[in-house]
Amino acid sequence: MVALDEDESEYSWSSSDAACSVAYVVVPVLALLAGSTGKRVLDLGCGNGALSALLVQRGYEVTGLDGSRSGIEVASQKYPELTFAVHDINDALPEDHRGVYDAVVSTEVIEHLYLPGRLLERALEALKPNGLLVVSTPYHGYLKNLCLAVAGKWDFHHTSLRDYGHVKFFSRATLSALFAKHGFEVTAFRTAGRIPLLAKSMVMAGCAPTRRVHE
Repeated sequence: MVALDEDESEYSWSSSDAACSVAYVVVPVLALLAGSTGKRVLDLGCGNGALSALLVQRGYEVTGLDGSRSGIEVASQKYPELTFAVHDINDALPEDHRGVYDAVVSTEVIEHLYLPGRLLERALEALKPNGLLVVSTPYHGYLKNLCLAVAGKWDFHHTSLRDYGHVKFFSRATLSALFAKHGFEVTAFRTAGRIPLLAKSMVMAGCAPTRRVHE
């Protein structure tokens, strides 16, 4: 559960319960992670650590980073055996996180960022050459958008009154373009939740360049 308050300065977490999105994105995320050549994973925007813990159960070595101090506090208390740290996604990664990960996973994060390219920049810093990036975000396609409008769910879907809610809305085409802009070759695409044309989220995987751009 996420507790949001107008006096808070961050996306605030008060519970260790998994966000509802974890239930439907974990299957495609795991399927795409199977394409990684190694087991060391960075959960970028890990929130309260629920997805990180699930990945560890599947044999991955996971580190979680998030800009929310409350999220990292909850994660560290719930999963003391895992490694979590506070990090602002707008800042470059510390040296000990650069070029050491086989895969970066970021679920339901990029839609909250005013500068979504920063997530791709941090992923490039973190990944080994040819490393794998897996990103999930709410899906927006013509039919789904039309259905939302007809059903009168447009305002609810866009969380207009929710502090630190969604500020970016991606289609497959725009997310692919963002990957390409930052040097990632899109290798796979999945939908999650509901039938594909009305999917709740989409999950995209991309391969990092052979040469790390921050070298």
